[in-house]
Amino acid sequence: MVGCSKNAEQPESRTLAESAVRKPAGAGESGGAEQAGQQKHPARGSATIRGMVRFTGEVPEPVPIDMSADPYCKRINGPGQTLKTIEVDEQGGLADAFVYVASGLEGMSFDPPVGQVVLDQRNCRFVPRVFGIRVGQDLVIMNDDATLHNVHSLARRSRGFNLGMPMKGMKTVRRFSRPEVLVRIKCDVHPWMSAYAGVVDHPFYAVTDEHGRFEISGLPAGEYTIAAVHPKAGRVEARVRVKDGELRTQVLELAG
Repeated sequence: MVGCSKNAEQPESRTLAESAVRKPAGAGESGGAEQAGQQKHPARGSATIRGMVRFTGEVPEPVPIDMSADPYCKRINGPGQTLKTIEVDEQGGLADAFVYVASGLEGMSFDPPVGQVVLDQRNCRFVPRVFGIRVGQDLVIMNDDATLHNVHSLARRSRGFNLGMPMKGMKTVRRFSRPEVLVRIKCDVHPWMSAYAGVVDHPFYAVTDEHGRFEISGLPAGEYTIAAVHPKAGRVEARVRVKDGELRTQVLELAG
C-alpha cells in the first residue's frame, strides 16, 4: 500500500494541509466504519488516493538507549544505540505514519481479511514499529531474540494482552476485536521497545514508507475523511472526494 515512484503520472494535486484539522496523538481513535443498525452494501471501487505525509515541525534529536541491563541486547547491538522518535527524509517526508479512511464508509461491507500480520522482536526492537491490521485478523507475534521479551498490549477497545516470551523461536497469535488507532504495544523488560497498531474494520489504510509516501486503492466513489496518525507527531484529518477510476494525489502535514 506504499506509494509508487514519483515519476508516475499524477492528475490534479491538492494539498490538504490548508484545510486539515490537527489533533494530538491518540485523538479520534476509532478506526472503523461501525454504525449500528445500518444495512450494509458491498464496497467495490476503483479510486486511488496516493500521497505523502510531511512533517513541518522541529525534528527531535535521537534518544540514547541504555541496554546495559540486558547483556544479550547490549552484545548484539553494540554501544551508542539511539531511538529516533520521528524520522523524516530531505523533503520532510514522515516515515511510519498510519493513514486510513476515518469516516465515509458507513453502511458498506468488506471481504474478510486475508493472511496474517507479523510483529517480530528482533535485535531487541519491535519490527515493524507501526503496522495496520484488520479487526479479527491474526497478529502473529514472534521472538527472534535469545532473551526474554514481554509483549504488553495497551488496547482500550479490545481485550489487552501481556505475554512473556523468554525463548528464541517462540510464537503466539492474538486478535483485536474493535477498531482503534493507535494501539501501543510495549515490552516491559526493555523500555525503549514500542510498536503501534492501527486497527481498522476495513481494507483502506497504509503505513508511510521512509519518504512519507502512501497509497490507498480500491475506494468506491464518495467523500471521505482521511486521517494520518503518528505515535509522536500527532494526527491530521482532511476531507477528500474521489470519483470512480480517479487517481487523487494528496499531501497531509503534521507539525508535532
